[in-house]
Amino acid sequence: MKLLYSNILPLGTEHAQQTVLDCFTEQAARADRIEIAVGYTSAASITELGSIAENFGIKDICLTIGMYYIEGMPEKIYHTAVKINKKWRQKGIGEIRLVTPFKYHGKLYCFYKDAHPFAAIIGSANLSTIKPEASNRRQYEISALTTAHTEVSDIAKHIEMLKNSSCSANIAEINRIPLIHETNTSLNGIELVTSVPPSNVAFYEQCDSVVSFFLPLKVPMHADRHIDDGRHFTKSNINVCYAAPRSKRKPRDWYETQLTVGVEIYRMNGYPEKNKPFFVVTDDGYWFKAHTTSDNNKQFSAVGDELIMGRWLKGRLAAAGIVDPVNNTAEDTDRKGMITQEMLDEYGCDRLLFKKTGQTALDSNGESLDVWFLSFIESADRMAQGE
Repeated sequence: MKLLYSNILPLGTEHAQQTVLDCFTEQAARADRIEIAVGYTSAASITELGSIAENFGIKDICLTIGMYYIEGMPEKIYHTAVKINKKWRQKGIGEIRLVTPFKYHGKLYCFYKDAHPFAAIIGSANLSTIKPEASNRRQYEISALTTAHTEVSDIAKHIEMLKNSSCSANIAEINRIPLIHETNTSLNGIELVTSVPPSNVAFYEQCDSVVSFFLPLKVPMHADRHIDDGRHFTKSNINVCYAAPRSKRKPRDWYETQLTVGVEIYRMNGYPEKNKPFFVVTDDGYWFKAHTTSDNNKQFSAVGDELIMGRWLKGRLAAAGIVDPVNNTAEDTDRKGMITQEMLDEYGCDRLLFKKTGQTALDSNGESLDVWFLSFIESADRMAQGE
């Protein structure tokens, strides 16, 4: 057995001591198959594991995660895991599994060559050790490497038992994984937006609906993201940031969004009047003033800042790990930052619920404004109905 350390001052590594990360990388470079069973991961470490498998030509890999099915899985980690799992399965090289009947808190790494396990790491290190971030960079882990045949075989057997269908399942085959929604920080510090406590959100969510609308989000399929014919929504609605810039010197901001409402909605009784402001409280705890504008009041936007709606909507997708914000849309020639139907499907919702609560609130001028509730989460009723 060989102890593995963390290199964190003042308890840095000494001569001949090896870190957990360095040992993992060394063993992975020698292996053609890797089996991992851990309690927790991070989105970055799952992505890193995917890169390691690709760079080292790993032919067989399985990551089994033990704590999330019961405790809840952060949505960014979930979406990253789903992507890597899909990629591995398509290539026929592996999968990502979740332990389902109990919480599993072990941390095991087993390395194979030519169908035989030759080394294993056991200790305190979760997968995030292979890709340190600010949250765990000063978290000291200690583990041990064993190459003893009996010990390695026992660890290999244990991981295989954990992969049995009675203990775990592929992440793509598990329904209703409880997700923990990540905090959308893109609205932090925005002058015209305030945060409201969960109790206030719950109050408005539970208010009887005076009138409500579903606002479909109009986006292209991924394969159609370069079709700029005006019918595929590649330069309008959520993706208006890819339209021609207003200035030759400055591209449109990625968060710029124009929610265009269809005629079947804006002609419905109770839809907000044109240029008559109202308050919006969102399902994730933000409060801002909004209005409808343009011909037939078909544009739904925040008052005073055209980026607020995009920061709320796209910020949610970014926080969930589904899309990365783009600094310069003019340089995003592959349109990786374009919101597509596949992204919305992955998030689990492709429309907004817009509900008039019957409540009012005073604005800074003392004017009483209606309060509407805006949601970008599938409702329990809708999910139960299979809509």
